[in-house]
Amino acid sequence: MTKLEIIVASTRPNRVGLKIGEWIESEVVAHGGFDEIELVDLAEVDLPFMNEPNHPRLGQYTHQHTKDWSTKIAEADAFLFVMPEYNYGYNAELKNAIDYLHNEWHYKPVGLVSYGGVSAGTRAAQMIKQVVTTLRMTPIFEAVSIPFVQQFIIDGKVVPNDVMTTSAKAMLDELVRVNTTLLALRQGTTEK
Repeated sequence: MTKLEIIVASTRPNRVGLKIGEWIESEVVAHGGFDEIELVDLAEVDLPFMNEPNHPRLGQYTHQHTKDWSTKIAEADAFLFVMPEYNYGYNAELKNAIDYLHNEWHYKPVGLVSYGGVSAGTRAAQMIKQVVTTLRMTPIFEAVSIPFVQQFIIDGKVVPNDVMTTSAKAMLDELVRVNTTLLALRQGTTEK
């Protein structure tokens, strides 16, 4: 059984990230490569800025919100990060959510769904690769990059173009392949 978690990074009021997350979730369902899919909204998770006294690699969490977050991330086999671009980078809430944990991320693939203006969030996607590889995650080369994102929001829903749906399929195909390969590395490495 394989579980994919789609993490919606934006927490702003009136954000489009949740709509993008719901769209990519429908693409994942149609793809059929994962047995279980969960949309994880960082606005609902509502982690405070890092407040654990111990380094995350020790797994000695003192706060319930961290223990809950640890359980959520540990149960996933793969991730999609749905992320905006802020000032040529990714948002602080996503970095904070990543930094709370350590071992729970190891040997798991991550696909990137970025959005923004002219750059389509590609600078944020490139920047986060440095962080996730440090946690032994494998970022998938294939990605979904959505330029001028507002043009694809019609009546409160994402109406994708052919490039978006083709990119989503290519990313999900590769995410399934890499997840299968990394499974051997994860066995015995996720204990806390």
